[in-house]
Amino acid sequence: MNHEIRPPARYAVIFTSQRTATGHAEYAAMAERMEHLARLMPGFVDVESVRGNDGLGITISYWTDLAAIKAWRDEAEHREAQMRGRSEWYRWYHLRICEIASEVKFSPES
Repeated sequence: MNHEIRPPARYAVIFTSQRTATGHAEYAAMAERMEHLARLMPGFVDVESVRGNDGLGITISYWTDLAAIKAWRDEAEHREAQMRGRSEWYRWYHLRICEIASEVKFSPES
């Protein structure tokens, strides 16, 4: 049972992408680094990420406010990763920022 105390998420950044067939090791290292950096940012709450064998992926990061999302967007190493993503790692991507209106959790272990 996890009793970690953290601020409630008010916003979700939904990043849907289709990977290219190149640079898997470099991409994985950069993705790990970006998650580490995001977790250090004020206003960060959590992240969930999945990627299929076909390269289609969805990453959802949760934030307390829009200012925190903007600060993450503008973080220097994240900017570098964004540029490399457009030039090397993604065939396409779609980014959405959504305000969370409601949240329901279920866990039979709790």
